[in-house]
Amino acid sequence: MLIETHAHLDYPDFASDLDDVLCRAADAGVTRIITIGTSIENSRQAIEFAEKYPAVYATIGVHPTYVEKAEEDVMTPLREMAKHPRVVAIGETGLDYHRLPSEKVAREKQVQVMTALRTETDEEIEAQIRDGAYKSKQASLFQQQLDLAVELRLNVVIHQRDAWNDTLEILRDYGRQVSGVFHCFGGTREQAEEVLAMGHLVSFTGIVTFKNGASVREVAAGLSLGEFMVETDCPYLAPVPFRGKRCEPAHTRLVAESIASARGISLEEIARATTATAEQFFRFNR
Repeated sequence: MLIETHAHLDYPDFASDLDDVLCRAADAGVTRIITIGTSIENSRQAIEFAEKYPAVYATIGVHPTYVEKAEEDVMTPLREMAKHPRVVAIGETGLDYHRLPSEKVAREKQVQVMTALRTETDEEIEAQIRDGAYKSKQASLFQQQLDLAVELRLNVVIHQRDAWNDTLEILRDYGRQVSGVFHCFGGTREQAEEVLAMGHLVSFTGIVTFKNGASVREVAAGLSLGEFMVETDCPYLAPVPFRGKRCEPAHTRLVAESIASARGISLEEIARATTATAEQFFRFNR
């Protein structure tokens, strides 16, 4: 029995065959699937799927890259949706600095690598100002959702990309008031231990099956059972042997098998441990 802790079932990739996708997941031993909210609209869709399918549960939240499109007041609808019995966490929320306004300007202007030898253009200066505003908006949205999680005593699904230090700095202000899972973890052993020491968890995707995923696989092999969960982040990051194709919840089994192999233990042990961790973290029957 496995729990897929991070899927995006509302994405168009699954529009034509979702029933078949869920059947394949069940056949693979994936008994529960958590579909993730990334905006107010997608959070509502996540709840609709959770209402329709007994194996599906929902999280509700606004992804950091949606910050420019987000409604002025996201807390009111999120607070209302959180009352739904099929909602098991807040998120995904966090910080994402992967594509900042200044990078877009740099690409458009074909900025040279030797930045020290050039004079900043007005566009670059303006883009850097927008970078600061963009990061500030993300931080505010992240903090609002953490506040809501504390208020409602829900845990949090955390997205972090190219923003490690800022993400941890915000979380430190909350201490043990809130617990999160760093989904799609791809960091070092030291980073994993840092968040574990703060009371959070990590979760691994199909990256652990990749040829270039050896370092992440080693992290998954070295952590204690009970400190991590498994996911796919589908439709992205399809594991070997499905790389380049659509990922789906059934592939959670391949993630678990890869970690089991790296640890030298059985799939059943990984399934039992990660399921128990997910049940404790998400509290499906709260």
